[in-house]
Amino acid sequence: MFHERPPQKYQQLSSDRARRAVWASLLPRRRRMALRIGISTALLLADLVTILAVGFAVEAAYYTYSTDGGLLPPSQSMNLQTAGLLALIVVLTNLARGEYSIETCLSATPHLRRRATLWLMAWTIALLVGFATKTTQDASRVATVAFFFAGLPITILGRALMLALVRRGSTSASASVSRVHLVGYEEDVANFYANNDVEALGLRIVGTSYLRRFDAEAGAPSAEALLAEDLDLAVSVVRFLRPDDVFVLVPWTETADIERCIDAFLRVPAALHLRPGTMMDRFPDLQVARVGRLSGINIGRRPLSMGEILLKRAFDVTLAGIGLLLLAPLFIALAVLIKLDSPGPVFFRQRRYGFNQEAFGVFKFRSMRVTPDAPFRQASRNDDRITRVGALLRRTNLDELPQLLNVIRGDMSLVGPRPHALAHDRSFERRIALYARRHNVKPGITGWAQVNGFRGETLTDAAMEARVQADLHYIDNWSLWLDMTIIFRTVVSPKAYRNAF
Repeated sequence: MFHERPPQKYQQLSSDRARRAVWASLLPRRRRMALRIGISTALLLADLVTILAVGFAVEAAYYTYSTDGGLLPPSQSMNLQTAGLLALIVVLTNLARGEYSIETCLSATPHLRRRATLWLMAWTIALLVGFATKTTQDASRVATVAFFFAGLPITILGRALMLALVRRGSTSASASVSRVHLVGYEEDVANFYANNDVEALGLRIVGTSYLRRFDAEAGAPSAEALLAEDLDLAVSVVRFLRPDDVFVLVPWTETADIERCIDAFLRVPAALHLRPGTMMDRFPDLQVARVGRLSGINIGRRPLSMGEILLKRAFDVTLAGIGLLLLAPLFIALAVLIKLDSPGPVFFRQRRYGFNQEAFGVFKFRSMRVTPDAPFRQASRNDDRITRVGALLRRTNLDELPQLLNVIRGDMSLVGPRPHALAHDRSFERRIALYARRHNVKPGITGWAQVNGFRGETLTDAAMEARVQADLHYIDNWSLWLDMTIIFRTVVSPKAYRNAF
């Protein structure tokens, strides 16, 4: 049967004018579609203007300080042409992804990661276009680099500002938010209100249709007749209120009732949704996907797509190769110091679990004295096995540098969850939930956990849980920009050296 919160005041109103105002508030408002289109257009224009403005500002600054102050006309300015191309790529990509819709603005989507990835992709395309048209030599290297590094934080800041404005204005009283009608049994509707802050959902609930529970002793024909009666009434209410979306809150286990609800509400011009629940809340990217001809509910994608894997691998090989060439003299010097400090090999190799829990041999500069046949024991503060040179290597993280060889071989990545000894992996996997998810990506020389101070000896399960949570955050929020940020912080952040011994 029908129930809606605003009409509860309906009987208390004395004048017909006041009653008409209550009902009018439930009906679609005029120019609502124009308002939503206006908001989306404003978001699009904000992206366009921000990118063009940054390009113009960099161009102006470059020619002001490097020449006599005269700006080139737009037809000759490579920076302004690049800005136009970047703006076109960003806007068209965001249009294709639905980034300018109000629903996307209100979602918990990691906007920062998506923005950074799109910026890198747009610049890659722009550079390829410049290479293909042989125009890259006409561009100022200084202005181009300045545009790249200045554009990303400014466009992210602009996007954050626009999102804040949209979210602030998207209250249940706003004419731009989606109008929703709920259908379900009384207890399910009550649970929905109990588990959701309606004001924070970015929508407006304009009506609720309750379905009656039937006596278990009642016959099937009478039960079906009563359900049909409730659904007919609910459909009539939906036709009157004209909501944008109808949510069926009937539990998924009651498939017959859900089928009847679907058949009933497919007859009305509104988007139809099945019940949101704890499973959907746990997996925010839930969607229907096809694998071959088989359809299913996709609750999680692979940690990295094929394109992201190739991009990350190219980044790893390039930086690791450059690093090995530049650090070759340091490698030689450290090898000599290690040999002079204590007898034994220069490199220390130990079996670790990598991607998909496949074991590999990790390279490190040896920082401890060689003790043949000694049982495994985790390094600890003031460990008497650590040599003098080894103590220096561990405090400065230089003992990890040979893992660049593991990166070239494909065993590791520059950034990822740090690999632990096999004995630790087996032990913690049994005691810490989702610990094994760390192996869904390649291990790294450094990682999000390390630059946040989660490193060194793990004396308690709580310490390891904090490290695991940081690793899972990295897996779920990967981007090339995040990798570059972690590498930078590994070098300069004091937290990256915390608990190093």
